[in-house]
Amino acid sequence: MTYKSTDIKNIVSEILEAKKDIGGVKSLYYVGCGGSWGALYSAKTFMEKECSNIKCALISSNEFVHSTPKDFGKNSVICLSCHKGNTPETIAAAKMGKEMGATVILLTWLEQSEIVQYGDYIVCYEFDASPDHLAGDIDYAGEKTMCALLVAVELLNQTAGYENYDKFMAGVGMITTVIRNARKHVAKRSLAFAEEYKNDSVIYTMGSGAGYGAAYMESICIFMEMQWLDSSSIHTGEFFHGPFEITDTNRPFMIQISEGSTRALDERALKFLKTYAKRIEVLDAKELGLSVIDASVVDYFNHSLFNNVYPIYNHDLAEARKHPLPTRRYMWKVEY
Repeated sequence: MTYKSTDIKNIVSEILEAKKDIGGVKSLYYVGCGGSWGALYSAKTFMEKECSNIKCALISSNEFVHSTPKDFGKNSVICLSCHKGNTPETIAAAKMGKEMGATVILLTWLEQSEIVQYGDYIVCYEFDASPDHLAGDIDYAGEKTMCALLVAVELLNQTAGYENYDKFMAGVGMITTVIRNARKHVAKRSLAFAEEYKNDSVIYTMGSGAGYGAAYMESICIFMEMQWLDSSSIHTGEFFHGPFEITDTNRPFMIQISEGSTRALDERALKFLKTYAKRIEVLDAKELGLSVIDASVVDYFNHSLFNNVYPIYNHDLAEARKHPLPTRRYMWKVEY
């Protein structure tokens, strides 16, 4: 049986009921690889900031298998993200979770795949499968980042209570409209970006807070994997502790300015870039309309906004560089 994002509230209720006689849920582990790892970052950040009664961590799949947390077991929930259900490292982590008595929640796009045999709950998320993810006709409230967040929000609310629960759920109801408007807003700017950066060999991404995972995904999945560019995602809070030394007038930066508690970190980095660099692409969540969501919960929606605005840029850059996004040298082609 498969579930949708709207079923997560009931899923969490079932898990808590099943574990109440053995001590309840004591830990929540988010596990994935690459873009799936990055998509879980917001949920991890939510738990760190809002939840004191359940331990949480975000761990790459293969590391989780080879360096398993000491407390992982029957009082744990493991929430894994695996897009097509065929990533060997994530399959191994799900299998181990099942064997060790944890409750296994799988976030995936496909209802049938190799990994689903190890899931207690299979949540199939929304995904824009159109070329270069340009259709924009999905319900973004049901994509994998939001599904992972809903697991965290429901676990907190149904155990210790979450005072901003209603505000968060109101934000879930707004995020699709915000993203669709933002994608239209950047359309012309994206074409200019592609023309400006088409001959560059390096582009850095920057971000902070719950939205940092989007900068990470853009760097490793798009610029490195799909465009073969040198890149690194730089946390704006870490920028002044080493990375800012690479700043010059020719170096390209793509910086996220989040709405919420870490905005000051991003603005500080942007101020420096505007002083010493000239080639800066700014994605400002406030300008893109995210501030319609209540300030008490807006942090956790930055990722979905940025991650779904990036495809507009990615399509135009790939077109300008004549380097289609599906192009690969090694992935799925050689043994690794």
